[in-house]
Amino acid sequence: MKKIVHQAEYCMACRLCTVYCSAAHAAPGLDLVKAFKQSKAPPAGIRIEEGAEMALALSCRHCDQPDCVTSCITGALTKDPITGVVACETAKCVGCWTCVVACPYGMISISSPDQLKPQASKCDLCSGIAAVPLCVQHCPNEALKWVEEVEAG
Repeated sequence: MKKIVHQAEYCMACRLCTVYCSAAHAAPGLDLVKAFKQSKAPPAGIRIEEGAEMALALSCRHCDQPDCVTSCITGALTKDPITGVVACETAKCVGCWTCVVACPYGMISISSPDQLKPQASKCDLCSGIAAVPLCVQHCPNEALKWVEEVEAG
């Protein structure tokens, strides 16, 4: 399985990864400006943590045995046995937040696309949107790499 590897030494906290992630999930296929103007962009599946000396991009690790999936009471979170992608079917999400509590990495956020029904939101590795996650494609310093898990080490 391929994974995103974050290289803090190259991250300059430009946050383009978060912009492209939100835009792609708000309106796949639209350019950035149209995506943000035509719809409320969901939270990005990746976030930037900054310190005095460095910045680091963080996203879902698509764990081998994800606690978020086993804690999900409705089956909204699933792990694809072939690709290894942990995805959230938002239509099934009831907003109980057990997945948010269960994730040891804090990588599931709460999204309110229609303000009526908050839902879990997380990185899906741009499944169904792009062959290579858009955060990786648009990282200007190549701080994000798309590698086979054995390379990720």
